[in-house]
Amino acid sequence: MVNISDRSAAGKFVPFVGADDYTLGLETARFLLKKLGGKGNVVIVEGVKGSLTNVDRVRGFNDALKENPGVKAACFAGKLSATPSTAGYGEPHRVTPADRWCACGERCDGDGSNRGPGGRQSHCQVIGINGTKEAVDAIKAGKLLASGDYNGFLQGCVGTMIAIRSLRNEPVVPENVLKPAVVTKANYQPYKTPVESRVCPT
Repeated sequence: MVNISDRSAAGKFVPFVGADDYTLGLETARFLLKKLGGKGNVVIVEGVKGSLTNVDRVRGFNDALKENPGVKAACFAGKLSATPSTAGYGEPHRVTPADRWCACGERCDGDGSNRGPGGRQSHCQVIGINGTKEAVDAIKAGKLLASGDYNGFLQGCVGTMIAIRSLRNEPVVPENVLKPAVVTKANYQPYKTPVESRVCPT
């Protein structure tokens, strides 16, 4: 068996293939905080509570905040109410960052929303993680500053290659953690290629 994407807590696998979620959160946050000039307020909208990807990404974001003492996390959107308030991976309509932000009662410069308290227009810089087609389209349109690339396609390529090598009794690397990349306005073009048209690396 090949363990791809989410690391299993138990079991014996040929290899693990996945992203470095901590560094992905760290580098994506660093990109945002540099854009903010190291000053301002941010709101963090978490993913699924308790999942390893969420824990590591938030930890990376928090470490980026420690590097920028002029930036304050106004609140964690995942902790504002008893109702589901996480991003809910793959459920883009489940979270309403503007409402969460208003509940914070503070101005925000980095967020998942473009409206401030009372519904007044603001100019937030918005980032995310996963590098989905929708995220790349939003980056191209100027609606999203950046997205950390989780690169599920490459994980699938590498995992399949390793499975084949294992069946052939060829050597495999047991730990395959992909380097993080941040998709921005400057480098989004390759990410516009439809998944079905992409080619696995050799």
